[in-house]
Amino acid sequence: MSETVRKRGRTGYLLLIPGVLWLGLFFVIPLYSLVATSLFDPSGSDTVGYTMTYHWANYSHVISDYWQPLVRSLAYGALATLFCLILGYVLAYAIAFKAGRWKNLMLVLVIAPFFTSFLVRTLSWKLLLADDGIIVNTLQFVHILGADGRLLATPFAVIAGLTYNFLPFMVLPLYASIDKIDPRLIEASSDLYANPFVGFFKVTWPLSLPGVVSGTLLTFIPAVGDYINAELLGSPNQRMIGSVIQSLFTNANNYPAAGALSVILMLLIVVMVLFYVRRAGTEDLL
Repeated sequence: MSETVRKRGRTGYLLLIPGVLWLGLFFVIPLYSLVATSLFDPSGSDTVGYTMTYHWANYSHVISDYWQPLVRSLAYGALATLFCLILGYVLAYAIAFKAGRWKNLMLVLVIAPFFTSFLVRTLSWKLLLADDGIIVNTLQFVHILGADGRLLATPFAVIAGLTYNFLPFMVLPLYASIDKIDPRLIEASSDLYANPFVGFFKVTWPLSLPGVVSGTLLTFIPAVGDYINAELLGSPNQRMIGSVIQSLFTNANNYPAAGALSVILMLLIVVMVLFYVRRAGTEDLL
């Protein structure tokens, strides 16, 4: 019996080897390379090479130079996550409790945007929000926008694009949590004379918190680092930190600054995620 248990234990460790190797090759090594790049001598270049001088001042320099797009990215990501939570919760609730035999079809429609490229979806929004597009023309017709008003190249366009592109990442975890809620618990709250508003916040919302936490993390983290929406739907005034990092790596060839900015962004997100999960009281979800 004990020999069988030991064999099963060894089998479990052997099954971990592919995953550990994968993480080592495609996470640990690239992360080490990124951190090392952030400490290179900024006077180097991609033609003559860089020297490792442990130049910690790279971090203070990029913070002073690029704090505005960094804060802007956090703000845009937070707003997009909030809008995704509001829209996604309503949609997930409707699918879980109201869709009936159409539930599977509605879930397919939720993930249908993934059947096309992220870039194509964002370009479609650029056409919709164009100055001569149907949305702007309609808003100008009803005098919500002025004659020279526009939606493209504004914070609204960037946040709308982020919300649209990452909405499925919010809906699916929310649906998974809400669908597990026993409807009899909601009925019991009404039997105890709770109105629908109180019943929702006393029963439905607490039971769906695992999906809320998972969905907000899956939405906020990629939204903060996104640069496609800001590049196609915004202007230089809406530039996000992902665009800055991409430009430093490819156009300016300033690898130390790009590496330092990337490390700062990762650390910020990790700290914010840990704080958020701890505050939500769901550390076991990680």
